[in-house]
This record gives sequence, C-alpha cells and structure tokens, in this order.
Amino acid sequence: MTTEVEEKTEDDVALAERLRDSTERIKSELHKLIVGQEAVIEQVLLSLMAGGNSLIVGVPGLAKTLLIHTIARVLDLKFSRIQFTPDLMPSDITGTDLIQENPETGQRHLVFTPGPIFSNIVLADEINRTPPKTQSALLEAMQEHRVTVQGKTYDLEEPFFVFATQNPIELEGTYPLPEAQLDRFMFEIVIDYLSEEDEIDVAKATTGIQKPEFSHAVVAQDIKDFQQLVRRVPVSDAVARYAVSLVRASRPGEANAPDFVTRWVSYGASTRAAQYLILGAKSRALIEGRLTVNFDDIKALAHPVLRHRILRNFHAESERVTSDQLVDRLLETVPVPASGM
Repeated sequence: MTTEVEEKTEDDVALAERLRDSTERIKSELHKLIVGQEAVIEQVLLSLMAGGNSLIVGVPGLAKTLLIHTIARVLDLKFSRIQFTPDLMPSDITGTDLIQENPETGQRHLVFTPGPIFSNIVLADEINRTPPKTQSALLEAMQEHRVTVQGKTYDLEEPFFVFATQNPIELEGTYPLPEAQLDRFMFEIVIDYLSEEDEIDVAKATTGIQKPEFSHAVVAQDIKDFQQLVRRVPVSDAVARYAVSLVRASRPGEANAPDFVTRWVSYGASTRAAQYLILGAKSRALIEGRLTVNFDDIKALAHPVLRHRILRNFHAESERVTSDQLVDRLLETVPVPASGM
C-alpha cells in the first residue's frame, strides 16, 4: 500500500490550501453571472485542476458557452470559441501558411497564421456538427498540446484546455464523435435545467443590465502549479484497485463482468477511464481540503468519467437503458475493497 504521509511536504500543504481557497474564490466570481449549476461548475473546475478536456452536453439555452467564457474571464486566460459547422475545415482550427510579400525586397515567403486553437481555453461549440476529418484536427491538440501544419509542429501555450459542447436532442445533420475522440475527454458533463427558483433568478438578472467586474484570484501560472500538485497527490493501492475494478467491470469480455454488462454493453471503458478516475479523484480531494484520496472520490466521478465510454448495444437501446443507469449498477455491484486506506 502506498504511504501517503511521507510524500507530503510543507510546500505542497501550503499549495493545497491555496488551491482550495482559489477554487472557492473562482466559484464566487462565477456566480456573479452563473446561477446554480453547482455540480457542473465543480466538474469543470476539477477538469481544469487536473488538466483534462471535457465534453459538455445539454440542450440550447443552458449557459454552456457563457459558463466556459466566464471561467476564461475569471482566470484571465485567452479564450477562443469555434463554431463547428459542416463546412469547417481543419485549417480553420489549427491555422495555415499564407504567402506574404516583403515590401522592401519583393520576395514572397510562407508565414504561419495561427488558428483559434492557439488559446488557453478553447470552446468547440456543437462539435458533432462538423465531419470527422475536422473533428480529428482537435485530437493532436487535445492529447499532445501541439499542432502540426505542413510538416511543422507548433506548441500550444499552457495551460491549454478544450471544452466541447453537444446538443443531445437535435441529431439531424450531425456526425457522432468516434469512440477514439470521445475517450480523450476526461469528463462528459451533463448540464440540465435549473430549479424553478434559480430559473426565476436568471430571468430577472438577464433582463437587466449586467456588467460584472471580475477579480483575477488565479492566474495561468497558478493553474499550472495546481495541475502539478494534483499529480503529486499519492493514492493508495486499494483506491487505485477500486477504480480499475469499476472500469474492468464495464467490459463485457471480462471473466467477472456482471450479467447486465454482458446483456447491455458492446464495449466498456478503456484504461484511460481508470487514469481519469484517479486523476479526477486527486483533484476532488484537494478541492475539498484533503491530501488523501478516498473511495467516495472515485464514486463521485464515476458518472462523468464512464458515461461516454460505455457503448450500449441494441438491447440496451431498445429497453431504454441509459449509460448513467449502467454506471449506477456498476457502483452497486463492484465491491469496495475491505482494507487499504
């Protein structure tokens, strides 16, 4: 079992306290414009602190774009919004080489013009409205934090995040994201309708004059420091084993897969799911003021990490079994290790 106390340093403890205070201040700033959506905000912040990219799914009008743009403003990070459309080309995302003429010599040469991907926070709006060729332009950037154009590689400025949105109800003329690309998103964050009281607050606030001033409690370097701290948080063997057990149980080909997985699942979650479960759990522990990861951290993140990685089969769709219901069953079925914390 991993010894956790020995790996903590005074500097890390102080940085962990600053991370927790910073996330509370970020939430306070966000609520100057964003009403409610506490769980959504928490998952977005967990993604930021862990250095992951996330997919946000919700019907139009639920402030998906506003939330990500506001976070960029609060953190004082460069923001780009890319509206994905059927005619969008990969070069519209990454940038391209343009011929420019030197006015003094008259010589022409190629100059790289960066695309909107060269930002700290990129919002890929309605990502499923563009063909796979253009969707794949995000893959290298999301995974490697760099892009390659005409054989030349350009590094992206850190910190770098991609938040993509999808509309779950309007599917005509869309291109479902391939599993390889879905797997690169740390979370699938589901944003739902507000409560009645929150919706009243939104209706009143947005029909008046809104000019909030944000204080930048956290800057880019802080985010990079927090991301490194998250990765230094140790995790016990028992917690890691529980995360892996949940992931392996989602695969119908596994010997110990539950019967409902064999009946309703075509393909289960990949190893990347276990990595993101543990990384997200580390981030959650720090945000809650803890330097140790527990089983509840894994359970709390099982839905956003697994829901887009479990591919349901025809039987599940015909019986209207959702991915979230499958994750619920996994949490009920997979036992928590009896020892090891």
